[in-house]
Amino acid sequence: MAGLKAGAPTPQAITVHEASRVLEVGFSDGATFRIPFELMRVYSPSAEVQGHGPGQEVLQTGKRGVALVNLEPVGNYAVKPTFSDGHDSGIFSWDYLYELGQQQDALWTQYTERLAAAGVDRDAPMAPAGGAGGHACGGH
Repeated sequence: MAGLKAGAPTPQAITVHEASRVLEVGFSDGATFRIPFELMRVYSPSAEVQGHGPGQEVLQTGKRGVALVNLEPVGNYAVKPTFSDGHDSGIFSWDYLYELGQQQDALWTQYTERLAAAGVDRDAPMAPAGGAGGHACGGH
């Protein structure tokens, strides 16, 4: 869930680097991560990306050039980014940002493997929402 684990590192500094398209986050344990906007976008914790359960994830493509157009705080535990493609439903808890930063090499590998398995290029446009096998996420 989107809460803080007891004793978990918390952000001390958050910097949006527009030119290099990374979010730099410095944590209370001394760790600093530079998380690419693309990685944040393809691993957004939103239902739109993650689905409503295991195996329902929606493979994101065409996000290499995505920008971060807004970053707003959510209480004392998270931030909510708005991306240039309009996606704004992901709430990134401090724990999740730390995980993205710490595991970004493995996550990139997992992402490229999922692209290859689907026979899709990283820069291919997203398939229209609600296409074959899609479902609407209305009114939960």
